[in-house]
Amino acid sequence: MLNRKKAPARRVLGSVLLLLGVSVFAVRLIHAGPYAFPSIGPLAGGLGSIALGLVLIWPGTPNRVAWAAMALSPILAFPALYGVMGELEETVSLYATNSDGEPTELRLWVVERDGASWFGMGGDKARAHNLDGTELNMLRRGETRCVALTLHDDRPTVEAMHALKVEKYAVARLAGSVGLYPLHAPATTVALRLDPCTERLSN
Repeated sequence: MLNRKKAPARRVLGSVLLLLGVSVFAVRLIHAGPYAFPSIGPLAGGLGSIALGLVLIWPGTPNRVAWAAMALSPILAFPALYGVMGELEETVSLYATNSDGEPTELRLWVVERDGASWFGMGGDKARAHNLDGTELNMLRRGETRCVALTLHDDRPTVEAMHALKVEKYAVARLAGSVGLYPLHAPATTVALRLDPCTERLSN
């Protein structure tokens, strides 16, 4: 085992990892209604952080194993922390299909402008999910409703929507300040407008 001077630090790190791992799943409870299961990155980070936390907390863990767990902790803690931060503020679920035609749940940050909701994502991802000109169900604030999507790729609209997102979400600003999130819309980003399906059909 690690010597006695290092054991408290090991237990502190283990406790932090354990709390972080549990938070990946618990943070979704702050949203009303059903909530999405973590995607593969946060899921792996959450489960891995829990496992490493238990290894570090357990007093019988061999010295070599404890050092290995501490070395692995940054690799697993990052996706776990990213998953928690992404869910701290308002996040909606959009029920779409992927490029293989399989159902998928997209977790999105949304903003409001011109009487509609908007979100941004990579153009390739939006097209792979066939989001332009389609009608899908969206879960927001515990209520599921039909929305009609329209893709906009003109730079003024894309940049305006991204700026609104950075303004609304403190997590985006915090991540952007350390280079983990773009504070300006990347060239490949598109904006998608969400309108109620009834309004879309009436036009």
